[in-house]
Amino acid sequence: MELLRTVNASSSSASSAPLAPNGTIGIVGGGQLGRMTALAAARLGYRCHVLSEEPESPAGLVSAAETVGAFDDEAVLSAFAAAIDVATFEFENVPAATAEFLAARVPLRPGPKALAIAQDRLREKAFINDIGIGTAPFRAVHSRAALDAAVAALGRPSVLKTVRLGYDGKGQVKIEAATSLDAAWAAMGQADGILEGFVDFEREISVVVARAGDGKMAAFDAVENRHVNHILDTTVAPAPVSQDLAAKAQGIARHIAESLDLVGLLAVEMFVTRDGKVLVNEIAPRPHNSGHWTMDACVTSQFEQFVRAICGLPLGDATRHSDAVMKNLIGDAVDDWPKILAEPGAKLHLYGKREARPGRKMGHVNRLYPLGRGPRG
Repeated sequence: MELLRTVNASSSSASSAPLAPNGTIGIVGGGQLGRMTALAAARLGYRCHVLSEEPESPAGLVSAAETVGAFDDEAVLSAFAAAIDVATFEFENVPAATAEFLAARVPLRPGPKALAIAQDRLREKAFINDIGIGTAPFRAVHSRAALDAAVAALGRPSVLKTVRLGYDGKGQVKIEAATSLDAAWAAMGQADGILEGFVDFEREISVVVARAGDGKMAAFDAVENRHVNHILDTTVAPAPVSQDLAAKAQGIARHIAESLDLVGLLAVEMFVTRDGKVLVNEIAPRPHNSGHWTMDACVTSQFEQFVRAICGLPLGDATRHSDAVMKNLIGDAVDDWPKILAEPGAKLHLYGKREARPGRKMGHVNRLYPLGRGPRG
C-alpha cells in the first residue's frame, strides 16, 4: 500500500504535520547542491522534482522529475507548484517574484524573507548589523561619484562588489593603493555596488545550522575555509580555533537563523580577526560548499538535515564522529578520480557534469581522520 502524503496548505515557515514518505519536494535550481539534496531525500523516501533552466542538470539526473523552463515563466511555475508538496531552492539568486509566486501556492522553505536578504549584500549586512552582529564596515555605491565618497570613508585596501549575483570571486574588485577607481567601477559591471572595508583576518570560518518549523536548531561544528583564486578549495573540520571561539561562531549562526525565522538550512561565513573578533562575511539560506564534509564525518549530513527541516521532520544528530578535510575538485582536477577511489579514508563525490572547465566545481573528496587527529594549523 502506498503511504499517504501529507500536504501543507500554509505558505512558508509555519509547521504542521510532517510530509510523509512518497511526498514530493520541489527544488528550484539544478546544480550539485540540489543533486546532493535529492539523494538525501531519496534515502528518506521522498521524491524530488527539479526546476532547472537547463536540461540534464546535475540535480535532475538523480530526481524523479525535472521541469526545464525559465524561473520567471508563470505557466511553468504553476505546473511545477501543482506537482509538488513543498518547495525549496538550492541557490539564492532565485528571482523574488518566483519565490513569492511559489510561496502563495505551496510551503516554501526557507521563505521569501530569507531569500530577499541573502541575495542582496546591502540588505544582508544591514540586517546582520541590526541584530547586533558585526560585519566589515560598508557603504552603498550606486554611482561612480558614490565610489569616490565610499573609498574616502573606508580607505584602501577595500573591496567593491556587486549588490546582487556574483559568487566565487565574480563581480568583485579589490581596490588597492594604485587601483584606478574608473577601472574598478567598470570592472564591477553593474550600477549597484557595495564597498566593504578590508578585514585583516587570521582565518575564515563557517558554521552551518539547521532550524525546524518549531524553532529547534542543530548546528554543525565550526570549520576553516581556505580559498584559491576566490574559490573555496579546502575545508578543515573542525576549525583550529578555541572552543570558546567555535561556540561563539555557532551562537552567531543560531541567532541569525532565529532572527530570519528560517526553516531549513543556513550557512554563515565569518572572518576571525587577528585580535580574536568574529565578523560575519556572508550568509546562504541553503546547503553550502563548506558543509560538504558532513556527508561522511557526521551522524547526519547537511543535506539530510536540510530535507528534515523543510519536510517537518525532527532534526538529526549533528555530532561529528570523525575529523575531516574536504577538497573541491575544480576543473580538470576531477581527472584524479581513479587515484582518489584507491585512497584509504577518502570518500569521493562527483556531480555528474559532462564538461570540466576552469573554475567549475566538478566534485569533492572528503578525507577522514580519527577524532582529534586531523590536520591542524
